[in-house]
Amino acid sequence: MRHRGAVGTRFSRAAGLAAVAAILLSGCEGLDAGTSSTGSGPAAPDGRAVSPLNNPDGTKPGLAPVTTDPDKAAARKLIEELSTKGRGPKTGYDRDEFGYAWMDTADGVPLARNGCDTRNDLIHRDGRSLRFRDASDCVVIAMTLHDPYTGTTIEWRKEKATEVQIDHVVPLSYSWQMGSSRWPESKRKQLANDVLNLIPVEGRANSSKGDSGPASWLPPNKQIRCAYAVRFAQVAVKYEMPVTAPDKQMMLKQCGD
Repeated sequence: MRHRGAVGTRFSRAAGLAAVAAILLSGCEGLDAGTSSTGSGPAAPDGRAVSPLNNPDGTKPGLAPVTTDPDKAAARKLIEELSTKGRGPKTGYDRDEFGYAWMDTADGVPLARNGCDTRNDLIHRDGRSLRFRDASDCVVIAMTLHDPYTGTTIEWRKEKATEVQIDHVVPLSYSWQMGSSRWPESKRKQLANDVLNLIPVEGRANSSKGDSGPASWLPPNKQIRCAYAVRFAQVAVKYEMPVTAPDKQMMLKQCGD
C-alpha cells in the first residue's frame, strides 16, 4: 500500500488514473459500519449523486434519479440493446473465480493499480467526511454515506460491521449463470472490481438482494429504480452479457415502458 501525504492529492491522482484508464472490461462483502438514520429524498442531500446516464464509467459518486422524459427515453433505448437468455446452472460458481476480494490489480478498470484497494476506492468515491487510519490515506475508518437504495444516511464507524456493504449491481453469481463461467479469468476480475458495477449501500438492503436480477429485486427507494435499471444495463452492455427476459421487461417498466 502506498501512503501519500494529503488526502486531496491521493484522490486527485486516483481521479487522474481513472480518466486515462481503459474502460473494459455476488459476492458482496460487508464493510464495518455504525448507525443509520432515515434520509429524505432519493438523492444525496448535498447534491453530489450523479445520474448513471452522465456517469458511464462509474467514477462519479452516487446514483441520482432518472426523472425527465428525454432521460427516460434514453434509458429505455439503452435497455432495449440488451440480449436475453435464460439463467444457466450455478454449478461451479465460487467467489474466487473472480479473483480475491477488492484486488487493486484488476487491469482495464478505473482506479486499478492506484495503491488503494477497490473497496476503499468506492468509499472515497461515495463517502463524505472521511476519516483515515493513522499513517494511511487509503483505509477509511469513519465516514458519512448516503445510500441511494434506501434513501438513508449512514454514519459509518469501523468498530461495527455489516451495516454498509459494497453491492455488485450485476451480482457475480448472476453473471456466472448468464455466461461469465466461460469468460477468461481476467474479464471476471474486471467485472468484480469495476467501479461501474459497485455501489456502497445499506447492508440489509444488499443482503435481501442476494444474486437477484431486477425482476426479483429492486431498491426499496422507488425513485431510484430507473437509475438502478440503467446501471444494471450499462454493466451488461459493457460486458456483452445477456439478461433474462423478465429482468429486461422489469427494467423497461421502471423507466416508463
